[in-house]
Amino acid sequence: SQMTSSTSKLPLLIFDMDGTLTMPRLSMPDDVREFLREVRAKGVPLAVVSGSDLKKMREQLGDSVLSDFDYIFTENGLVGFKETTALPVASIQFRLGEQQLQRLINFVLAYFSRLQLPCKRGNFIEFRNGMINFCPVGRSCSHEERLQFAAYDKEHGIRIKFAEELRREIADELDLEVAIGGQISVDVFPKGWDKTYCLRYLEEFETIHFFGDRTMEGGNDHAIFAHPRTIGHTVISPEDTKKQISAVIADLID
Repeated sequence: SQMTSSTSKLPLLIFDMDGTLTMPRLSMPDDVREFLREVRAKGVPLAVVSGSDLKKMREQLGDSVLSDFDYIFTENGLVGFKETTALPVASIQFRLGEQQLQRLINFVLAYFSRLQLPCKRGNFIEFRNGMINFCPVGRSCSHEERLQFAAYDKEHGIRIKFAEELRREIADELDLEVAIGGQISVDVFPKGWDKTYCLRYLEEFETIHFFGDRTMEGGNDHAIFAHPRTIGHTVISPEDTKKQISAVIADLID
């Protein structure tokens, strides 16, 4: 059986990490790791796409993560690896240019300076590769202060109002997406720089199965789950992921 180099006949299986291969923020269970190794030994290529960075992925999926998968996409695929080779990094400052970037940052700092909160700390802006994370309370707040802000935000809609204002005043014009994530912050990134970004590196695969837990409208797996190039599967836990992989590959491999 000659494998052609242009398109791979076996499908690629691509997974979200938190809630799919691991429970949120925890390590991948050993039985899931063993199972994936068996699947890959049969020639089925595997990939992971997560909003987390490589450090968090190593903590959760193990130090051998780059050799356990064919592709690893961190920060939604903006920082990716094919085996151990790094793919080009997408940068939000390069995409926006310094002038527009400063317009955005100046707008946010002016907005934050008018907010009265239970407390304010430092690190209101965190630069990542593909996104900027804006935090009204400041990311250097303590755990107690984080919970205090989260409760205050729930009651007063601080982040919802900020996100609406940001979209209206500047983000829509610059073609930026504004997403409320986690407990204390808001992410801003170019439209389309979601999990579907990694698909540009996967042209050689005719069939791609995606497995994720936040596949509903508004969930961060939705865009790739609903994409025409993928066959989407909604999972509820690592155990469920195992079951669903078995169903997908049953008819491929005797």
